[in-house]
Amino acid sequence: MEAAISPQLLAFLADLGSNNNRAWFEKNRNRYEEYVLRPFRMLVEDLGGFMLSIDPDLEVRPRVGGTISRIFRDTRFSRDKSPYRSTVWIVFKRPGNDWGADAPAFFFEVTPKGYRYGMGFYSASPETMRRFREAIDRSPREFLKIARACLKQNWLTPEGETYKRVLAASKPAEVQNWYQRKSLYLVRNRPIEKRLFDPRLIDDLIRAFRLATPLYRFLWEVKTTVCSQDPPRKRVRPSTPL
Repeated sequence: MEAAISPQLLAFLADLGSNNNRAWFEKNRNRYEEYVLRPFRMLVEDLGGFMLSIDPDLEVRPRVGGTISRIFRDTRFSRDKSPYRSTVWIVFKRPGNDWGADAPAFFFEVTPKGYRYGMGFYSASPETMRRFREAIDRSPREFLKIARACLKQNWLTPEGETYKRVLAASKPAEVQNWYQRKSLYLVRNRPIEKRLFDPRLIDDLIRAFRLATPLYRFLWEVKTTVCSQDPPRKRVRPSTPL
């Protein structure tokens, strides 16, 4: 793969952050298409086969709003009415699931100040995380084996907001690092560096995604348990046509 990402992508994001309006964006749309869309489509295409080897149900088409983030922000429920994002990402998830919200997904994200990649939930529900803790309790040795495999070589670290109160004081520290999370993801955080513009970046992503795969499959087992045990919801007919 040729070096897809260039410093011009960062320059575009920085300029967009300082000129977050439609007039500026339309004048610079060619920069967005050349330095954001084109390299991100290439990256998705180059990773597609490997991602399907992890999960054949993953969406791997290089599509904006699917594997590639939209540049437009949804400002309907936000105080910040800036129309554009100054952060861009790709995500590999199963169709029908929001970006990692309550279902695990693989991601790669670039901001003007750094980049990161990994796997996990964007925002897991309390119910999903409760089932996650129950799964740990059922098979603590199996979970620790998975966790250690994901963290070997110190390539990835677990992150996510934690509870202030201790949920189970008797758990060993190694388990607490996972057990206390309100949401969970494995991530490698990096500053802006030459590696971001190196063709070997894809090797780093493959390495991280491969390391995260055992936990990804464990989380999908948790997710499936949640879905299979949820009570059926009564279908409500809309009062007005959609």
